[in-house]
Amino acid sequence: MSQEQPNNPLHGIKLATILEELYLEYGWEEMGNILKINCFKNNPTYKSSLKFLRTTPWAREKVEQLYLDMIQD
Repeated sequence: MSQEQPNNPLHGIKLATILEELYLEYGWEEMGNILKINCFKNNPTYKSSLKFLRTTPWAREKVEQLYLDMIQD
């Protein structure tokens, strides 16, 4: 029952993949400075960051937007 989403560039990309690619591009410190999200500033880990982003829609939107900006450059 998968639906096609041709206008959604994030369709089919897992949050963990987005987070990993952003980390490799920017690192935790720079992501914290760019996005102003504490989960990237205070003892960040993939597990804690994913948990926070999955339960905090506003933060997830910021991360997804940064990812879209990164892949469009």
